[in-house]
Amino acid sequence: MSYLSTLKVGLFLVGLVFLKPWACVAQQFSLESIKTYPFPADLTASAQGSTIAWSYNEQGRRNVYVAEGPAFSARKLTNYTKDDGQEISSLAISADGKWVVYVRGGDHGSNWDPNVGVNVDNLPFPPRVEIWAVPFAGGVPKLLSDGDMPVISPKSDAVAFIKNGQAWSVPISGSAPAKNLFTSKGGTYGLEWSPDGSKLVFVSDRGDHSLIGVYTNPTSAIKWIAPSFSNDRSPRWSPDGKKIVFVRTPGSGGVPDSILVRKHRPWAIMVADLTLEKAIQLWKAPPTLAGSVPTTNGGFNLHWAAQNRIVYLSYEDGWPHLYSIPATGGNPLLLTPGNFMVEHVKLSSNGQVLIFSANTGPDVLDIDRRHVAQVSIDQANMRVLTPGTGLEWTPVITGDQASIALISATAQRPPLPAIISLKDNPIKLIGSSQLLASFPQSALVTPKQVVFTTPDGFQVYGQLFEPAGTSSEKRPAIVYVHGGPQRQMLLGWHYSDYYANAYATNQYLASLGFVVLSVNYRLGIGYGYELHQPERASTNGASEYVDIKAAGEWLAKQPSVDASRIGIYGGSYGGYLTAMALGRDSKLFAAGVDIHGVHDRTAERMTPGRYEKAPDAELAAKTAWESSPIAYVTTWTSPVLIIHGDDDRNVRFNQSTDLIQRLEAKGVTLETMIIVNDTHHWMKHANSLKAGNATAEYFQRKLKNKK
Repeated sequence: MSYLSTLKVGLFLVGLVFLKPWACVAQQFSLESIKTYPFPADLTASAQGSTIAWSYNEQGRRNVYVAEGPAFSARKLTNYTKDDGQEISSLAISADGKWVVYVRGGDHGSNWDPNVGVNVDNLPFPPRVEIWAVPFAGGVPKLLSDGDMPVISPKSDAVAFIKNGQAWSVPISGSAPAKNLFTSKGGTYGLEWSPDGSKLVFVSDRGDHSLIGVYTNPTSAIKWIAPSFSNDRSPRWSPDGKKIVFVRTPGSGGVPDSILVRKHRPWAIMVADLTLEKAIQLWKAPPTLAGSVPTTNGGFNLHWAAQNRIVYLSYEDGWPHLYSIPATGGNPLLLTPGNFMVEHVKLSSNGQVLIFSANTGPDVLDIDRRHVAQVSIDQANMRVLTPGTGLEWTPVITGDQASIALISATAQRPPLPAIISLKDNPIKLIGSSQLLASFPQSALVTPKQVVFTTPDGFQVYGQLFEPAGTSSEKRPAIVYVHGGPQRQMLLGWHYSDYYANAYATNQYLASLGFVVLSVNYRLGIGYGYELHQPERASTNGASEYVDIKAAGEWLAKQPSVDASRIGIYGGSYGGYLTAMALGRDSKLFAAGVDIHGVHDRTAERMTPGRYEKAPDAELAAKTAWESSPIAYVTTWTSPVLIIHGDDDRNVRFNQSTDLIQRLEAKGVTLETMIIVNDTHHWMKHANSLKAGNATAEYFQRKLKNKK
């Protein structure tokens, strides 16, 4: 069947909602009004002075904004006026503060084709991914070249970037055309200028191994840094430009090992002198599961800091923490001890201080928030700078070391840029005038933290959105399942635009009278290693689904909830678990909305053309099938709405077409919505509204009117 929704039907259904006795006290607003919030991202600062920049997504109109101390008054620097799906990314300010460089186009949250143009307006010729520069003082933006991943020279005169998998360069002023710097086998990425701007270090991906090279000029040979059969990555210069620190992990290959057994993923930190042919191993991760390659924000978060110290992130004590070690060797120093995670790590331009966001603070509820903290590179003197009931993230220190720019939000107020002084730390909001008067801030509820224990003993956290007012009858309820799965939903607005959109939708559903439970299931972040990397999860048995079912059962026990009217929805991995819920437990979940979910996990276990097989290959394939929603179509009876964009670059579109054929053959009540030429992240604001309104309207029909 196709998804049908007309204005008349929508108005009729909304009318039915208002006939309910509990709806009369709900604080009604439209999804369009709550989605008017401007979403700030890409916050950055220059290496000198007090200039900062960020991007705003204002209902699909994405632009660059800037500010400068001491006043830090927000100023719009570009003037893109259409909801055209053209993302802004890689925002940076030159060291001298005179130029702002950014990429326009692509989908940089995707798993593949991030630098391929997005054509949500269905143009005859799709937009390209382009690098632009604009004077900080203002002026007309200049197109430097098509390309991606630009890095500005510390001399503030040139921009190196990647085009067609190779390194290019162009004057930052656009005074001359871009030129190819060098051509290397494989794909080139990870460009980083030397401190004096005379060289570029890069990673050359050769497939089964990767090398680190240094480019000097067109007439000098590329220098390969301690080449090996390993995967070398994350190169960083020493402050004097004479050495490089990088991460080494094993190359691919070897005898096929067991699939279903969790294994240590080794990694080491290497230091190389440019005048020598070899690199020395500075530190090796402990051979434990928690000591494996970190998989949280920023990965290794490797930096060469001041005082000749190397800074990195490791999960070895069960939490993602910062460590530092002398570049000459020695024992690592744990900088951020405690039961919390570290994210969004930045090193100050003088190399002395690390700033980051973390889910810790004086309030026990801070485990479900983010606050900005700082620590010295050589002392475990961490300090939370923004305690309280708000949320703060992605901090950067201004070049003059006087202020920290960050993003600030609360449960009601959406994210806005802010400044705190390093002397006294009060938060000053920037750009609050961009928040429209029509935004329903006073109508938003404050989600409550809930904690429940699953049948197999996991403690699971969630956020409960309860409609305002009292009800004379039990309400319908919805379980929201985030994607990733390495994500954590919070007690307020989220730092990801995708999940800020989900937070807005959950608030909207609560305003319609639904009780909404957002569940932070295992495989997510924020609660330690065992929940982030559990046994028998994902294709190894989908143990995370236990948490989703437990969330539905927890809701069913609440006195305010009608246990016969519990729905479920989510996108991406959340779509996968939504489909699992509908297939395995239709008696618990009465209806669902599956947004670009994964439904067949067996392809992730296929190793075609190889004679050698893992010792548990057959069992692993069977387990992957049993971890797939399509294995449970025979017991799937609840109705479902399936939504997918057909330029999705995170989940293959055929994951939905395949499921739809199976459900139709089974006779499951099914509705669908295809969004042509948009990606996983709804690059066009109008498409985000379309999907969100379809979700809410579907639940109103299937749950509010079910008796």
